[in-house]
Amino acid sequence: MKKLAVVLFFTLSITNAQEIPKDKQMHFAAGTITGTLGYEYVYGKTKDRKKAFMAGILTSIGVGILKESIDATQPKNKFDFKDLAATTLGGITINVTINLFDKKKRKNKRIKKRKK
Repeated sequence: MKKLAVVLFFTLSITNAQEIPKDKQMHFAAGTITGTLGYEYVYGKTKDRKKAFMAGILTSIGVGILKESIDATQPKNKFDFKDLAATTLGGITINVTINLFDKKKRKNKRIKKRKK
């Protein structure tokens, strides 16, 4: 549930940015969502945070490549590397954030176990 709150926070904060084009904001938001889904899926299957971290980033990259490849087939459209970068950045951002929160949670658990 906390991870979902983090995703929503990032999505809302980036969509309110004035200087970033709306299209790039949407790509960033898509990267955060797909990055979270990739992380959660792999972590649920493996319980390995490193594999989940890489899967989250690779999921956002893969979805970005797929989206831009589809765009490139449409008339008057092309593969936009800036859109791919925005999607990838969303995936990287959320996966780094998830890892930071998980490290803090694990550290707090170790401290509580020592006090007992």
